[in-house]
Amino acid sequence: MIRFFICRGCSNPVISTGHTSADIGASANLEVVDKFCYLCDMLSVDGNADAAVEARIRIGLNKFRQLLQLLTNRDIALIRRGRLYSSCVQSSMLHESEIWPVMKENEVALQRAEMRMVRWMCNTKVRQSSK
Repeated sequence: MIRFFICRGCSNPVISTGHTSADIGASANLEVVDKFCYLCDMLSVDGNADAAVEARIRIGLNKFRQLLQLLTNRDIALIRRGRLYSSCVQSSMLHESEIWPVMKENEVALQRAEMRMVRWMCNTKVRQSSK
């Protein structure tokens, strides 16, 4: 049976793959899960940063959508929109990232998400090269 744990702060479901539990004494048992959301940061049993990076990208995209009308407004100077993006969206994506064991794939995923938002903010489309 698969059980879902949901963090009330960020609503990220965390999947438990079984009924494995750990006895911590004093007649208390804890269920063992593969991933867990703690203070809106994903912790995984294997110790890599994949789940944390995915969660932070999702948080950054949600913050971007909240500020979408300001970030895409042509009446606001691009430098001001960039400062707003940097202070709100980028800082929420990189919060607590100094403790991640980041691999190249994680860095590429963060760069892709950031470039997607910057292109959206600047109203720029990627052109496909024709062969």
